[in-house]
Amino acid sequence: MKFLYKQLLAFFLVIIVTIGATGIIFARFLVTNIYEEKEEQLFGYAEAVIDENMTLREVENGIDMISKQDVMLAMYNSQDQLIYPVVERNYASGLAPKDLSLLQKGERISLKERDRGFMNEEMSLVTVYLPLFNTATGSFSGFVAVASPVSGIQNDISNMRSGIQLAILLSGVIAILFSIGFANYLSRRIIRMRRATNEITQGNFEIHLDNFERDEFDELSGDFNLMVDSLKKSQTEIERQESLRRQFMMDVAHEMRTPLTTLNGILEGWEHDMIPEHSRKRSVEIMQNETRRMIRMVNENLDYEKIRSAQVVLVKQAIPCLATLTAVREQLIKKAASKGNAVHVSVSSPDLTVYADYDRFIQILVNLINNAIQFTENGTITLTAHAEVDYTVIKVSDTGIGMAENELPAIWERFYKTDPSRKNNKYGESGIGLAIVKSLIDSHNGKIEVESARDKGTTFTIKFPKELNEKN
Repeated sequence: MKFLYKQLLAFFLVIIVTIGATGIIFARFLVTNIYEEKEEQLFGYAEAVIDENMTLREVENGIDMISKQDVMLAMYNSQDQLIYPVVERNYASGLAPKDLSLLQKGERISLKERDRGFMNEEMSLVTVYLPLFNTATGSFSGFVAVASPVSGIQNDISNMRSGIQLAILLSGVIAILFSIGFANYLSRRIIRMRRATNEITQGNFEIHLDNFERDEFDELSGDFNLMVDSLKKSQTEIERQESLRRQFMMDVAHEMRTPLTTLNGILEGWEHDMIPEHSRKRSVEIMQNETRRMIRMVNENLDYEKIRSAQVVLVKQAIPCLATLTAVREQLIKKAASKGNAVHVSVSSPDLTVYADYDRFIQILVNLINNAIQFTENGTITLTAHAEVDYTVIKVSDTGIGMAENELPAIWERFYKTDPSRKNNKYGESGIGLAIVKSLIDSHNGKIEVESARDKGTTFTIKFPKELNEKN
């Protein structure tokens, strides 16, 4: 069953139950009210006879007036004998002894139904009884009975019920029409969401639903829009990752092809005795270098994946900055000098420490300095360290070729090189060093920032949380 029909069925049931219950209660109230009004009317006639101390002649004149209102009056003496209307036969009221006793005590008897008239004629009446007392002696002298045909009350009740039924019918029709309109309105909003969902399944992530923040449907629309935005970002990221994957495969093939081509060429030369004896030693060295290069590239990729998947266990400790930076400088000073570069170390305090894994910290510095050496000739590479409130800050600066601003977000990707053509290896090792640095910094809960400009050099700023912050 569709949601629209379910809503309509629910609305119909609520409307029927509500209107039915209201109609029954209202009808009972009106019936009770009609009887109460008739009772008060009849008592009013009876009290008028008693209060005015009317004679029989005056009563007859009054009866002529009220008979037009479908009201009858009878008077009985203390022996329960009919004295008015005056007739030859003796008629009793037909009241039970307990009712006569109540009248003798001065109590009036409320509306009672009887199936005979005051003179046993065939009719149904509702009657009230009021006692009469002698004004001189105060003794009980009889009672007055005032009656009205039941048919008159039933006509009033029938008319009232007809009016209620008509009102219920009209109310029901209006409520049903309103329910159909409201259910259709809600269903249209659901259909709109379903159509939007179908658009998403077709790959359209530009669709958005209006959110007026009025009800739960609008809240759902807001959540839907958030979901679409999230899916759009995920799709964009998936496409980016797929592009990176394809690029990665191309880069790996490119990086592996060069050394493999070199090895294959040398081996073919040996196979056909095309390499002179004096060149064989150099050929072996080339093969060793290319083999080491491939091994290093494979190891770096494995290392990167382990770091990124949190498979590397860090043993953090307080590391003295001055001694460590100086040791790394000594390790790479010859490589830097081969390109005419000078390496300087500057630490704000001899006691300054950095809270990190020693081996990984050295790996970070070596990769950054190697990167600076690759892109700098006859320049200066500077290592600095200072303390901030929550971090120990390490900077690696160079005066090399620098990078354009639009290149900076991509430098953390594997195999990225500043040479877009990738057809030469002028500035390349494997191109994975910065990706490893970024993953290691993230695993330390640290931060890394880069500032660079073309022909003005590059500065990498690393922030390692202090030990206190790590424990908190």
